[in-house]
Order: sequence, then C-alpha cells, then structure tokens
Amino acid sequence: MRIKPIAAALATATALTLVGCAANEAGAGASGSAPAQTLSGTGASSMKAAQEKWVADFQTANTGVTVNYSPEGSSAGRSAFIAGAVQFAGSDRPLKDEEMGAGKFATCAADSNALNLPVYVSPIAIIFKVEGVDKLSLDPETVASIFAGKITKWNDPAIAKTNPDAKLPDLVITAVHRADGSGTTNNFTDTLNQLAPAVWTAAASDDWPADFKGEAATGTSGVVQSVANGAGTIGYADASAAKSVGIADLVVDGKSFTPSAEAAAAIIDASSTIPGRGEHDLAYKLDRTSEGVYPAVLVSYAIVCGTYKDAANAKLVKDYIGYISSAEGQKAAATAAGSAPLSDAIQAKVKAAVDSIK
Repeated sequence: MRIKPIAAALATATALTLVGCAANEAGAGASGSAPAQTLSGTGASSMKAAQEKWVADFQTANTGVTVNYSPEGSSAGRSAFIAGAVQFAGSDRPLKDEEMGAGKFATCAADSNALNLPVYVSPIAIIFKVEGVDKLSLDPETVASIFAGKITKWNDPAIAKTNPDAKLPDLVITAVHRADGSGTTNNFTDTLNQLAPAVWTAAASDDWPADFKGEAATGTSGVVQSVANGAGTIGYADASAAKSVGIADLVVDGKSFTPSAEAAAAIIDASSTIPGRGEHDLAYKLDRTSEGVYPAVLVSYAIVCGTYKDAANAKLVKDYIGYISSAEGQKAAATAAGSAPLSDAIQAKVKAAVDSIK
C-alpha cells in the first residue's frame, strides 16, 4: 500500500489538542495551507527503530501531520492510552480481558472498546558478553535456570553440554532483566513458561518475578547497555537492538534456532486469537511450541479505539496504522529494524480492522 497524503482531507477537521513533542517544520500548517495535525503515541521501546522509520516516511508523505512516538515501555503506553493522553499505544502484548471494555478508554467513544492490532513481529534475542566466548547455544531449560538463579557459573555442566567447543570461564553469571513493566519481559517469561515449565514456574508477566533476582535495567537500550558494559552478563532484548553484544542460539528439541526474522515470522500464523474478543480485535495467544518456529518472539500491537470521540483522531489513526501495517510499511520496518513482515493473511485481517475504525 502506497502512503497516501492525508493533509487535504484533514484540512477541515478540528485541530487536535494533544501535545506533540515538536511541530513538523515542513508541515502544511506552517505554510498556512492547512491546520497542523498531531498524532501522538507512546509505548513499546522494542519497535523504536521501526517507529522512527514509519514516522519519517509518513511525515514526508503527509507534510501537514506531525507524528510523535515516545518509546517509554509497553506498560507506560497502555496507561497513557487508557488515560487519554495519546491516540494510540504501542504494546508488546495485547490488553488482557480484564483491561478491555467499553467506557474504559478516555480517547474512545463511551460505547467503544479498544482494538489490539499486530503491527510488529520480532525475535527476542538472548544476549551475552563473556570474554573468549563468541558463540553460544542454550536450551530453554538452561536459559530458565540461569534467569531463575539456579545456574550461577558460566562453566556449569548444563551450559557446557550444548557448547562442547567453547572455553567457558569459571565466572559468575550476571543475568540482566527489565526494571520497568515490559511486554518484552512478558513474551520472554511466557517463552520460558511454555518451553521449560518445570524450571520456570512463574506465569508470564510484564514485571520481573520478585523471587528471581539479577540486575535490573530500564528499557530495551538499558538492558543491552548493561550486558555490553558488563562481564559474564546475559540478558534479553528485541533482536533489532542487539548489535553490540553476542546473540545466543536457542536449542529446541535438538534443533538450533538463530533469532532471525524468518524464524520469527511463522509463529503468529501458527497461533490463534484470544477467544471471546470482538470481530476486529486481533490479540493473539502465541503458541511457542509450534514446530519449526523460533519461540522467543514478541508481537507488538497498536492499541487503538474502535470508535474515537473525535473524528479527526480516527482519521489520523486509520491512515497511520493503515500505513505501518501495510506491505510497504512492513517492508520499511524490516529494512530499518530487522523485523518480520506480517504475512499477507495477517495484513489483510489488520486492514479490515483498521478500515472498521470510526
């Protein structure tokens, strides 16, 4: 789908009152031909690189529109959307059943529920920095045991078993996790719970389980920085952000998987949507046990209103989310962030949902 300029269509709409980070200096509003329009979103830091690319491309095609996206974390995004501070949220998990419901979202019409629309699929990389170790392979039980604090040294027999040629040091492991509420943490802990339930007994959660210690860091960039600056460190992060550290392969049922976009893409098509949701809500329960998929995957959602109080908001959201979920937008994100493009089938479902927004 080619990005279609929307400034002309918005010229007669009521100007949005949400505060943006900055006006688009090349905007049509600055030239006096149309009022400036601002679309604001916040949330998942995992798709920071993708959002930067999407925003740049969209604003180039729509010079009267400023799009602000603040990567403050999934929990912050959901809270801001519920409070009406932004028109959409980015979240590495969909809203839960108890978080859904008409009348719960300040930006939405009183009788409107939210919609959870997948827009970004990416593997979660298990990242590490161990001097003298360039390659690392870990099975889910070992990963779970490391982050649960049950394996504490790099030369532990469980690590040596899947890395027979590595020179593993007698060094304490420092496991780094997210300090803030994080959809990446939710997806990572869900992976451990599905693949190593005997070790990782805690349910999936945005917040790191209090019983499992380690070093905490804020945001995706904080985890990557802590691992990169440490010694004997291990962590988890969206693969697009893991450029400066080692990335481990995940060994599942004897097969080794590298966290590539291709390996991640299949999981959403192998999974089902959460039952009991509305026709156009596309919240998925990921089946991480599906054969042939890289299981540690996050699916980031754009959380939007089914019906907005303000028609101008609805128009902005439909055009922006319509672009980022299109074939063109997905290709742009894949190039900028290494994400896995939505399949044609999922793109079609998201398009139908976007078209239903009022």
